[in-house]
Amino acid sequence: MAEIPFARNEAEKIKKELGVQEIPLYILDNENATVNQVLDYMEKFSCIHLACHASQDEETPLKSSIHLYDGPLELSKIIKKNLHNADFAFLSACQTSKGDAKLPEEVVHLASGMLAAGYQSVVGTMWSVLDKYGPDLAEFFYKNLLQDKKKAKIDGSQAARALHAATQQLQVQEKIFDSSNSFLAWVPYIHIGI
Repeated sequence: MAEIPFARNEAEKIKKELGVQEIPLYILDNENATVNQVLDYMEKFSCIHLACHASQDEETPLKSSIHLYDGPLELSKIIKKNLHNADFAFLSACQTSKGDAKLPEEVVHLASGMLAAGYQSVVGTMWSVLDKYGPDLAEFFYKNLLQDKKKAKIDGSQAARALHAATQQLQVQEKIFDSSNSFLAWVPYIHIGI
């Protein structure tokens, strides 16, 4: 898989926003971002943000996967875990919410699979995203999500509101309203769940 140039920058911006609220986090990157490590941390933390490659398997949706250092983490493995603490997942990867035209009423993709695994709220993408804008969108998202200074935790029930505000800020900040990149920068992101 090709490297994602802005993924590290995205992680650093998230780290900064969570640090303001003193919310504990752990970054898994490069050789630390293995299937077993990510699964272990999914059990330990109520929220997860994945900035990586992903793929949807339209023939066998449970084989849709997040691409990690040592290979794919299939949706079937995530669903089998006991994620009793799961609250919020942000899937900052291409096509994590892409449906299947042959089964429009029975959507099984990574984002809906995360709901099935126990996450209450998920942000995903409907098609390929422009990596260049990922760090800023993530920064705006977490700034909005954590704007209540009285709550030093991530509350997935506020994710839809935070995503809406973040996409608006991205358009203004990056001045992409009428550019050819406008839709590709912010429209792919969707929220599902509560």
